[in-house]
Amino acid sequence: MARFDIAVIGGGIIGLATALRLTEAYPRHAVAVLEKEPAVAMHQSGRNSGVIHAGIYYAPGSQKANFCSTGGRLLRRFCDERGIEYEMCGKLITAVSEEEEPRLADLYERGTANGAEGLEMLGPERLREVEPHAAGTRAIFSPNTGIVDYGRVSRAYAEEMRRNGGELLTGAGVNGITRRDGRLYMETPRGEISARRVINCAGLYADRVARMMGEDPGIRVVPFRGEYFSIRRRELVRGLIYPVPDPNLPFLGAHFTKRIDGSVEAGPNAVLAFAREGYGKASFDLGEALETLAYPGFWRMSAAHWRTGLSEQYRSLSKGAFLRSLQALLPEVRMDDLAEPGAGVRAQAVDRRGRLLQDFAISETEDAIHVISAPSPGATSSLTISRHVVEMAARAFGLTERGRSAISMPNGGLERT
Repeated sequence: MARFDIAVIGGGIIGLATALRLTEAYPRHAVAVLEKEPAVAMHQSGRNSGVIHAGIYYAPGSQKANFCSTGGRLLRRFCDERGIEYEMCGKLITAVSEEEEPRLADLYERGTANGAEGLEMLGPERLREVEPHAAGTRAIFSPNTGIVDYGRVSRAYAEEMRRNGGELLTGAGVNGITRRDGRLYMETPRGEISARRVINCAGLYADRVARMMGEDPGIRVVPFRGEYFSIRRRELVRGLIYPVPDPNLPFLGAHFTKRIDGSVEAGPNAVLAFAREGYGKASFDLGEALETLAYPGFWRMSAAHWRTGLSEQYRSLSKGAFLRSLQALLPEVRMDDLAEPGAGVRAQAVDRRGRLLQDFAISETEDAIHVISAPSPGATSSLTISRHVVEMAARAFGLTERGRSAISMPNGGLERT
């Protein structure tokens, strides 16, 4: 049996950043990351658009707003110190009609209030200087938006955490959790692993891990698949081109994203997935599908957003409809430009009333911290989220800088058997 002071469940970017911060701040505690896959960042952390967000979209005062701009600066500093490539290529958010311009102006005010640096409101001529092939009547230009490979960042977090004395246990998916003798015992394919305390960063399965511990977080993860195409004519896009988003939804709409390897992606849409790791259109897990369909909040959400849901499903089934949505932003893109389809899955938190959560959801229980939902800009904010989570853990778990606490072994050392 492996025994630790603190087990972080989930080897995505948030779990690894949290473990890194724990090992920096409390080096005498035994910390382990439990990851079910053979490597880290194989799901949301490695299947995203790779954008370093500036903090434009989020409600002022929300955790997303508070964490994002500082998180972006910390992330860039981390990358600079470790030689990880990133590019501050900038982003356009374009209004394609005069009807969208008031929402664009509201977004500019929100981004300014959130501290997004260097925002500029552009007219049509300046817009086309930035992105010559883009359509739009007006646009916000965000020079402080960039791109990076979050899979590489996650692996760097893991390497640093291990140099600090933390352990990474892959192939250690948690199938059950029991309490006895003041400890938490986790059933995994690698055998039973115990810890005094747990930090739950299980991403798509974070709500399920909370329920394993007898906790009801009051929200449920409903998976949405985001489908995209790569663009053959990369010269059509210099940086990032986004539409004006629907303020009632947490999704940003189909957009064009330059990747750090020079490729360009178009999308994603947002369709209900019938498996939490359902990356294909035919992906289906009976138990997970029934779990979603049995949740009252799902039906309330569906009743409120059924028109949007049908539109997204139609775009998923019709490549022509997908193309037309892209041509609103980039009229020159053609059907033969769309290549190499792919997908990711977003863990969208939905409450019992059917509301789509617009902010992070992080809660504390007696022996655990639960990061139930940390979608975009979670990767950008990973270092600030980790600081927040570790501060919560320090108070809840009684951690001290000297490594002695209510959860330490009597001799203050690392506990292993």
